Amino acid sequence: MAPKTARARRLGIALRHHREAAGMTLETAADEINSTRSTLSRYENAQTLITPATVRALLTAYGVSADEVADAVQLAKDARKPGWWVSYSYVLDRRTIDFIALEAEATAIANFEPSVVPGLLQTADYIRGVMRGGPHTLGDDLVEQRVKARLDRQQRLVAEQPPIFDAIIDEGALLRPVGDQSVMDGQLRHLVKMAELPNISVQVIPLSAGYHRGTRGSLHILEFADPEDPIIASVETVAGQMILDRAGETRTCTKIMEHLRSVALSPADSREMLLSVLKGR
Repeated sequence: MAPKTARARRLGIALRHHREAAGMTLETAADEINSTRSTLSRYENAQTLITPATVRALLTAYGVSADEVADAVQLAKDARKPGWWVSYSYVLDRRTIDFIALEAEATAIANFEPSVVPGLLQTADYIRGVMRGGPHTLGDDLVEQRVKARLDRQQRLVAEQPPIFDAIIDEGALLRPVGDQSVMDGQLRHLVKMAELPNISVQVIPLSAGYHRGTRGSLHILEFADPEDPIIASVETVAGQMILDRAGETRTCTKIMEHLRSVALSPADSREMLLSVLKGR
C-alpha cells in the first residue's frame, strides 16, 4: 500500500466531489468502470492509488470538463511518483512513512514536544541518543539508518522553498540529558542556529508555566498550499503515532497548539533561555 500523500488525498476528495455533483452513488459509479463499491471508496479515501486511466474513465462518466479531467489525470500521475522516503520503508513503520509523505508536502509545520527536542531540529548525535534510549533495542546499523532517515527529513527546512516551521519545546526537554554533555551542548547550539533561519521559529514553554495542555504528549500540525487539502494532525500515543484528519479532531489540535504558543516564551526570550541553559551547563 502506497503512503497517503497530500496529492493522493486531494485527488480522492476531488473524485468524491465530482461523483456527488453528478448525483451518483458509489455503487452506480463503480458500475461505470466495472469495479466495486469498496474499491471506489478506497480510491476516494486515498487508501489505494488510482491509475490515471481510471481517473479519466470516472470523471468522463461524471461529465467533468476536459480541462478538469486533464488536471486530475496529471494529479494521479504525480501521486504515483515515489518519494525519497521509499528507500526507508524497510526501516520505518507504516505510520511513520505515511506521516513523512505528508510532511514532505506541507507548507507549514508546527510541532510541540514535551520530552525531547523536535525531530526536525535534532543533531545526528542527539538522534542516536534518542534511538538508543527507545523502547526497542536497535543494532548499530539500524540506528544509523534511522539517523540518516531523520536527517534526510530535515533537508526540507533548508531547501530552496522551505516550509514554515514553528517548534514549541517544553523546558524539561532542554534539561533532560540525551547522550553526554557534549551531545547536549551541540544540540542546544544547533537550536540557536536553526532559530536564526527566517522560516523557523523556536519557542520554549518554561517550567514556571505549570501544567498546560501539552503535557500529555507531542503534537504535530501540517498545513498545505492547496485550500482543498485539509489540515493534518499527528499525536504520539503509547501505541505509536496517530494521524488525524477529521475536522473536529484537527480543530481541537489547532486550539491546543494555539494555547501552547500563548504560554510559551517569545522567540527572542526563548533564544535567551537556550543561551542561558547552554551557559549553565
